[in-house]
Amino acid sequence: MSGHSKWATIKHKKGAADAKRGKLFAKLIKQVEVAARQGGGDPESNPTLRTMFQKARDNSVPLDTIERAVKRGTGELEGVNYESITYEGYAPGGVALLIETLSDNRNRTGSEIRSLLSKNGGSLAEPGAVSWQFERKGYVNVSKAADEDDVMMIGLDNGAEDLQDLGDFWQVTCEPTDMHGLRDALEGAEFEVLESDTTMMASNLVPITDVEGANAVIRLTDVLDDHDDVQDIHSNIDLSDDVLADLS
Repeated sequence: MSGHSKWATIKHKKGAADAKRGKLFAKLIKQVEVAARQGGGDPESNPTLRTMFQKARDNSVPLDTIERAVKRGTGELEGVNYESITYEGYAPGGVALLIETLSDNRNRTGSEIRSLLSKNGGSLAEPGAVSWQFERKGYVNVSKAADEDDVMMIGLDNGAEDLQDLGDFWQVTCEPTDMHGLRDALEGAEFEVLESDTTMMASNLVPITDVEGANAVIRLTDVLDDHDDVQDIHSNIDLSDDVLADLS
């Protein structure tokens, strides 16, 4: 999953920057609201809400803000009815993209995503053209204060499939259904868990070996990510260590 780890590193840095300017908060609150609307307001009986609730807390969203989002989702407070739509597309260099959105106007969102892709060297793909290359997985990010072997030992006993070094932290991957149990086990071992969530990991990677090509892809994903309806972007880009270092 080396290609995933390179992309995850870029996304992590982007997420940190978004959090500083408050953009991530708005997206997380929307995700909490939708999860509550779709599966109810109890995190114990709604795994998706539990995931989004924890993700919001990991990113320092205030508890009362999260609770209001849950109430909007369950109808206790007035809220907007968002629809979950995933768009498939290509970035420059033939890199595949899955673009997850929450929209209150499907036609507007679709038109705007298509326009952003075409204006930045990408294109919209037909449904199914890209998604077959991705598989949903869970992950738990653990502080580097923990020993790698210790993290792996606890992980293997609790559904972990792989462990990656992402620079500032270890990323332990698993099946989505094992993610909460894996996180609980790692926290129970007194490791500092930074984040946990589910993501789409690519099985067929597209190598990009030059900085110009990598920047073209990242510019497009940045533009897409700045769209208010876009919640997450998954890519099958595979960057060499040299290119990644130049980008850093």
